[in-house]
Amino acid sequence: MYFKTVRVQAAGLNSDQKRSFLAAFLGWSMDAFDYFIVILVYAEIGKEFGVSLTKMAFLTTVTLAARPFGAFIFGRWADKVGRRKPLIACVLFYSLVGFLCAFAPNFTVLLVLRLLYGLGMGGEWGLGAALAMEKIPIAKRGFYSGLLQQGYAAGFMAAALAYLVIDPIWGWRGLFAFSLVPAMIVLLVQLRIEESEVWKATQERVAQTKTTVRQIFRNPIIVRRFVYLVILMTAFNWMAHGAQDVYPTFLKADNDGGLGASGQQAIYVALIYNVGAIVGGMIFGSYSERLGRRRAIMLAAGLAIPVIPLYAYSPTLASLAVGSFMMQFFVQGAWGVIPAHLSELSPDEIRGFYPGVTYQLGNLIASLNLPIQERLAAGHGYPFALAATMLPVLLMVILVTAVGKENKGTAFAGQTEAPADIKLPADIIPPARQPVPAPTSPVPILMVDPPPKPAS
Repeated sequence: MYFKTVRVQAAGLNSDQKRSFLAAFLGWSMDAFDYFIVILVYAEIGKEFGVSLTKMAFLTTVTLAARPFGAFIFGRWADKVGRRKPLIACVLFYSLVGFLCAFAPNFTVLLVLRLLYGLGMGGEWGLGAALAMEKIPIAKRGFYSGLLQQGYAAGFMAAALAYLVIDPIWGWRGLFAFSLVPAMIVLLVQLRIEESEVWKATQERVAQTKTTVRQIFRNPIIVRRFVYLVILMTAFNWMAHGAQDVYPTFLKADNDGGLGASGQQAIYVALIYNVGAIVGGMIFGSYSERLGRRRAIMLAAGLAIPVIPLYAYSPTLASLAVGSFMMQFFVQGAWGVIPAHLSELSPDEIRGFYPGVTYQLGNLIASLNLPIQERLAAGHGYPFALAATMLPVLLMVILVTAVGKENKGTAFAGQTEAPADIKLPADIIPPARQPVPAPTSPVPILMVDPPPKPAS
C-alpha cells in the first residue's frame, strides 16, 4: 500500500522534480546514516579509547552544535548562487570528513572530525528541503514533506543494516570507511538536478526591487517568526533525539534498567520502529493537506503521549518493539509536516538560509539531550530517562505549535497554482506575493445601518 501510494503521487512529477526530490531525500538519508553509525557504535569506540559513555555522548553533541554554522554558511551561499552548487559542496565536504573518521587515532581527533562533519551536514537539510519544496507541486507538498523527512529513518535503517554486516568483520572503523560509498551515490544524483525555478524568479524580483537581507530582517514579523521557529525546532529536535538516540543503548544495556538484548536484537527493533517512522511521516504529511500543518503536528504529538509506558517500561523485547514502532510512527508523523511547514513560512529571498538555520539552532539547543539522558539513566534507569524526556517535550511540541501560525498552500515566487480554497494570511506574505483577486461581477453592498431618511 505504501509503495502504491508513492507511485501514484510520483505520477504527477516530471523527471527533474523526481531527481531533485530524490537528491534531497538521499542527502538527508546520508545525514542520518552517518549520525546513527555513531549512535550504534559509540559504546564500542569508548571501549577502544578508554572513554566513558557520558563523555562519548559528546560526539553527537559537537556534531549537532556545529550544524547551525554550516546551515548559515551554505544557506547564505545558496540564496546567492542557487541550490545546486552548495548541495554538491556539502556532499563532497561531509563525505571526505566522514571517511577520515575511520582513521582517528584517539578520542580528541575523532571529536574534531565530528565537529567538522557537523559543518558539512548543517547545510544539507535546509538546502535539500528548500529545493524539494520549491520543485514539488503545491497540492502535493504535504505528502512529499512527510516522505522527505523520513529519509532520516531510511538512513537509520541503512546504518543498522551496515552495522549488522560490517561491524562484526571490520568494526566501527569499517563503518566509517564504508560511508564514502553512499555519499558518492548521493553526489551522482545531485549532479543531474537542475536549478530551482523559484530561486531564479526570486533573483529576478530581487534585481528589480533591490531587496537586501538586512531589509528583510528589519521586518519585525520576520524576526519574531525566526525566534519562534527556533523554539519550535528545539522542541522538535529534543523530541526526535529523546525518542531514538539512547534507545539502542537501553535495549542492549544489562544495567540501569536496560533490557540486556544482544546487538543484533537491538538492531532488529531499530529496523521495526523506523518502518513506523516512515509510514507515520507519510500519513501525517499527507493529512496536513486536509487538517492543516499545525493540527496534524498536534494530533501526532498528542497521540504519542499514551504510548510512553509501552515504549519505555515494557518488560519484553516484543512489547518494546511494538511500543517503539508506535512512538516513532507518531513522533516522525509530526516531523513529516516540518519541511513543508518551514518552507512555507520562509520568505522567498532567504529560503536557503531561513529554514535550515532555525532548524539547526534548535538542534544545537537539543544537542545536550543524549548526555542528559545518560545521566538520568545512571541515576534512575533508562526507562525513567526515556519517560522523563518524552512526556514534557511532547507537551511542549503541542503548546508551541498551537500558538504559532501556518501558511499552508502559499505559492512561492514564480508559482501560479495556489489552490482556490486556501486563504493566505496577510501578515506573513510580503506585498509582492499577495494574491491578486480575480475580477468578479458587481456584488450588492451590505450596510450594517439603514440609510438616513430624507428630511421632511
